[in-house]
Amino acid sequence: MRMIRAAVAGASGYAGGEIVRLLLGHPDMSVGALAAASNAGTRLGVIHPHLTPLADRVLVETTPETLAGHQVVFLALPHGASAAIVDQLADDVIVIDCGADFRLADAQQWQRFYGSSHAGTWPYGLPEMPLPRGHKGREALSGARRIAVPGCYPTACTIALGPGFVGGVLEAADVVIVAASGTSGAGKSLKPHLLGSETMSSMSPYGVGGTHRHTPEIEQNLSAAAAQPVTVSFTPTLAPMPRGILATCTARVKPGVSAATVRAAWEAAYRDEPFVHLLPQGQWPRTADVLGSNNVHLQVALDERTGRVVAVTAVDNLTKGTAGAAVQCANLALGLPEITGLPTVGVAP
Repeated sequence: MRMIRAAVAGASGYAGGEIVRLLLGHPDMSVGALAAASNAGTRLGVIHPHLTPLADRVLVETTPETLAGHQVVFLALPHGASAAIVDQLADDVIVIDCGADFRLADAQQWQRFYGSSHAGTWPYGLPEMPLPRGHKGREALSGARRIAVPGCYPTACTIALGPGFVGGVLEAADVVIVAASGTSGAGKSLKPHLLGSETMSSMSPYGVGGTHRHTPEIEQNLSAAAAQPVTVSFTPTLAPMPRGILATCTARVKPGVSAATVRAAWEAAYRDEPFVHLLPQGQWPRTADVLGSNNVHLQVALDERTGRVVAVTAVDNLTKGTAGAAVQCANLALGLPEITGLPTVGVAP
């Protein structure tokens, strides 16, 4: 089989660098053009010293010309920047967008949370997303030429609660999610509140009061799982770690639902998923255990006193939360085995 050439736009950022890392270990894809904006003309090794095999590669400008001639183009660009590039790429090129531009189906929600015109909606790149029978998830990605990679928080939250809605054990109202993310989730641009002296030994909330941009995406996904509108109170927090997400998600159970029924719903949803691991009862997810892998660690319990399910997920926001999902979707679009080139073993300690 001929190697598939893949370009990465936004290769100087955290997500773009992680895509390159995964492509270096992919047996069927080779790294083509590495594009950037302000960092164009810089050696990759100056920005990502850990990517040793490509350290001498020079970043090129992000233009349709530099991205042409590749079978796959990964876009790791700021929100709102992908649409203009995509319009100038050939229809037969597989484009995997890690930004938010094409995730939302509701144009009004996009305009409300992102403040610009809605570019459209692409197949949603979460193969493991629980959906009611008859709805396409993974099938819609097979052979697709345009795929929108989910946000990192929506990945963790959807996988956490989706089985309860598909299984009919959760109420659609009063869903509450509090999730902690490492600082890499905010990108690589210099920001005073992300300085080491500001984040070390400190946690802080942000996007409080339903203002975080991932809120409508989480609601969109859980509503699809429930086949009815689901509203979510979502509060993200910044944790003093470089990467990782720990999402604690709760929802009311329907009357008469037992702990055994809850467990069975989650087991049924993920029994055959290569990257989602429902942990043995009593063992809870930790961000350290998924570091550098495309895995999701998950645990679920029923708080019988309050009548709420508590589902906790841990993901690496840069791997399964972004770049790993992008490569996973590219594999499906190309007709390759879904797990190709994706790490299923974390790094410890």
